[in-house]
Amino acid sequence: MNTPPKKTKNEGQRRYEEYWARQMADSEFRRVYEEEAKKKELWLQLVEARQAAGLTQVEVAKRLGVSQAQVARIEKRGYDAYTLNTLRRYVQSLGGGFELEVIVRQTRPQEHNWAMPR
Repeated sequence: MNTPPKKTKNEGQRRYEEYWARQMADSEFRRVYEEEAKKKELWLQLVEARQAAGLTQVEVAKRLGVSQAQVARIEKRGYDAYTLNTLRRYVQSLGGGFELEVIVRQTRPQEHNWAMPR
């Protein structure tokens, strides 16, 4: 009885890479993908960057001179007390750079008192 050969992981990976290459060759798909990728939550970008650098939280902590718990807090979903200096140091510890994009609305925002209440 003839049975088709089983697909290997390598073949599946190859097919996925070919599919992804075709998708990214479409300029409209690439534009939308890149636009959406920019919106990815910061904590997830930091975790993925650390993993791509092949580093653990402990290794990043040593490079920064802080505890592993502090690195875990920086990478925690929902954490929003980042300073630009913290982000810069974290990304540099991975061997990367840091860019900040400021987007200003085309319409004038309503007046608002941004002063802290006393």
